[in-house]
Amino acid sequence: MALNNPAFNNPAFQDARAVQSYPGGANAANLGGATSTAQRAGTDAAAQAHLEGMYAAPPAGSSDTGRMTVEDTVAKTVGLFAILLVGAVAGWLWTMSPVTAQNPVPTALPMIVGGLVGFVLSLVVIFTSRKKVRPGLIFAYAAAEGLFVGGISAFFEFIYPGIVTQATLGTLVVVGVTLALFASGKIRASKRATKIFLIAMVGYLVFSLVNVGLMLFGVTDSAFGLRSEVQIFGIPLGVIIGLLVVVMAAYSLVLDFDQIQQGVRNGAPRQMGWLGGFGIMVTVVWLYVEILRIIAIVRGGE
Repeated sequence: MALNNPAFNNPAFQDARAVQSYPGGANAANLGGATSTAQRAGTDAAAQAHLEGMYAAPPAGSSDTGRMTVEDTVAKTVGLFAILLVGAVAGWLWTMSPVTAQNPVPTALPMIVGGLVGFVLSLVVIFTSRKKVRPGLIFAYAAAEGLFVGGISAFFEFIYPGIVTQATLGTLVVVGVTLALFASGKIRASKRATKIFLIAMVGYLVFSLVNVGLMLFGVTDSAFGLRSEVQIFGIPLGVIIGLLVVVMAAYSLVLDFDQIQQGVRNGAPRQMGWLGGFGIMVTVVWLYVEILRIIAIVRGGE
């Protein structure tokens, strides 16, 4: 009788050679000639022990299959953030190194160097990963981004004591809530929402470039340009835009999680896990910096 369940289309269920050692099979006793009852019992016991050992063995991981898995991507992401944290400590110490009683001014060099190097490396990773994923470049990006994060954090902390703790907690809350909602299936990426997100991103980039230009040419002398100078109903423009950007960053995380799941479903190569970690890192750093800026604008107006 033919087996209708497609799960049984595997040759192991159809080829007699694949079931020679299977205990209790209809043909097991007759395969290879006649055997005594004692011999069959010994064969069955050995086969049963072998099967039990297979069932008790841990499932195949990404190192066994060479394919991308969620667990392996999480491990890679944690490793990248560890590198970022080490870079952040170095950036913090470097930023605060020139501060003395006679010269109470931190240096912005780590923030500038880390930001520029990180930006260049991110472009290289993005445009070269279509042909080959280079983990070394992603490691270098994590270190440079750590230098930037440590530098900007130390600079803001020097001006607004306690702001780094506030921004870190805010970032963890947004990431945690987004991850929980995604894992529960309550939020998902959609074509319509992604289109709105892309339009909003273009608008935000244009505003940021205009704001930087106005600051460079001295049109506005506020610390954050139009963000802190313009107010709508008494609320700084930077706070309103910042909150919208936080929502955008949260949706960007949803897109990141969705892409990772899609890669796993498609059986993507294990190396793609590095790109998953890279994407999450870019989004989380963006989110952290935006929250840092929102708090600074609010505290600057106190």
